[in-house]
Amino acid sequence: MKNCLIRVALLSIACTWPMVAHGDEPSPIEPREVIHPFNGKDFSGFTTWLRESDRNETENNYSVTDGMIHISGEGIGYVATVDSYKNYHLSVEYKWGDRVDGSKYVRNSGVLLHAIGPEGNARGNWMASIEIQLAQGCEGDLIVIRGKDEQGEVIPVTITSDTVKAADGRTRWNPDGEKTIYSGRQFWWSNHEVGFKELRDTRGANDVASPLGEWTRVECICDGDRITVKINGHIVNECYDVFPSAGRILLENEKNEIFFRNFEIRPLEK
Repeated sequence: MKNCLIRVALLSIACTWPMVAHGDEPSPIEPREVIHPFNGKDFSGFTTWLRESDRNETENNYSVTDGMIHISGEGIGYVATVDSYKNYHLSVEYKWGDRVDGSKYVRNSGVLLHAIGPEGNARGNWMASIEIQLAQGCEGDLIVIRGKDEQGEVIPVTITSDTVKAADGRTRWNPDGEKTIYSGRQFWWSNHEVGFKELRDTRGANDVASPLGEWTRVECICDGDRITVKINGHIVNECYDVFPSAGRILLENEKNEIFFRNFEIRPLEK
């Protein structure tokens, strides 16, 4: 009963929240053919953000290298599509570079979906969105990132997933699991290893991401208010009752060097 009341409250909030967080936000595009937002030459059609400078003059941090998006890993921020999208199939490949954040923990980045609101509205780092985690061993975890609109009001990002609890008490996605509404903890991917230490360049026992130095393909199938996540062709996570269900796409800079290529936005298969 408690979960039902929470869900009703969340849906009530979502229904009263405008799909665009402020007047300058573009209406979302629903692709009718394959779209290649990145032209392989420059960042036309993208914006860049770096928390440390709070501005967009970030040429030393974001560049184009041999037709790839190169994020140097110096600082925290993102590369974002100017356009917003809805009902689409995103495919992008990534590979880690040499630079790390200096800690002993896993290399970290992510693909952020349905991003809305002003630039850097989530604690000056990112935008209100749903993150597809790319951290080593955690590829495909789902993270809710809530930010604020131009009036300072919280953008009520939320998701629901079907989950089961593992031996560590944390949820993993399972299509036959219990309906679970987001309540402050990320939704781990289906085979997130119990007891995984998240130490740099280690792998979980059941990881489907490619080994260090190789390319990994991420696919995000955004169909209405549902997101399905694939890593190297394997379905690893899914959520629904997603709000917002459209927005910009961000490639995350989280103090680790990373390259992205083959960025495609496809129509959904009928």
